Amino acid sequence: MPNLDLPILVVDDAKFSSMVVGRTLRNAGYRDVRIANNASDALKLMEQRQVSVLIADWLMPEMDGLQLTDRVRQQDEQDNHYTYVILLTARESVEALSEAFDRGVDDFIYKSDMTKQLVSRVFAADRMADRQNTLLRANALLVENNRELEATNIIDLETGLCNTKYARQRLQKTLRHAESRAGSTAYVMCGIRNWQDLKRKHPPSVMSELAVGIARRLNTLIRPIDALCRVGDNQFAIISYFPTSDHCTTTAFRRIYDGINHKALKTTAGYISVEAGMVLCRADAQDGTPSIQDVERAAVQGLVDAYETHRFTETKPEIREGV
Repeated sequence: MPNLDLPILVVDDAKFSSMVVGRTLRNAGYRDVRIANNASDALKLMEQRQVSVLIADWLMPEMDGLQLTDRVRQQDEQDNHYTYVILLTARESVEALSEAFDRGVDDFIYKSDMTKQLVSRVFAADRMADRQNTLLRANALLVENNRELEATNIIDLETGLCNTKYARQRLQKTLRHAESRAGSTAYVMCGIRNWQDLKRKHPPSVMSELAVGIARRLNTLIRPIDALCRVGDNQFAIISYFPTSDHCTTTAFRRIYDGINHKALKTTAGYISVEAGMVLCRADAQDGTPSIQDVERAAVQGLVDAYETHRFTETKPEIREGV
């Protein structure tokens, strides 16, 4: 059944022609038919309220039907909407029609046969416009849902590890736990120093395999009670709690450093060796509780030092008063 509330806009500089089109549509039962006598007025009406079907004369002064179609497509893009465009024309050459289709016109009605074709073409336009706009709305909803999922997502999709969002949540909880129970929080950052060199040599698919391989290797080396997260393209973080501060040293994580540096990783491009730098950023409860930013800042600076010295380094966060 036709949608008799379909919003239609008729544009023709010849008032008699636009009146004939409007009357034909109203006689067919369509209730929402607006008339504009030039393209500029038509655009203003469309800005006030969207239309589903635009019926316009091809030949109009100042702005013809093709130029109007260009403007409508731009407006549709901004509004996430689709307007079905039908041009009224006396031109029947293949070249002219091909150009119009390339410009975004959906259909034509020849003026010589307008009264016979008009209502059936509008009925078909209604179905097409409705389908397109339903798809656009569904896609917009999917985009919005994806944004919401990304905002709450705590998983790195490439490696399956927890991501930076979770790392900060876990670090905050561990710092608070150490604050109430004493002991130390360990934030170990592992970075792949030769990552950029490897990216220049290997395609993205191989680098993805390498990231997954590093994640799996690290997962087998950490303690079950530790949290392993991917916090950057080539950076991983291990978050641990030690009841006794004396046990929170680089020695406790030496197996991880050696396990990454001393054994190549298998990929479809062959075995690839990585050069890992590691830093232990230790926060002792007796020294006060640093902020997440304090810990991250110290760890990043420590990782830079580890890259330069090729050693597993250790650092402590600077606790800034009033932050």
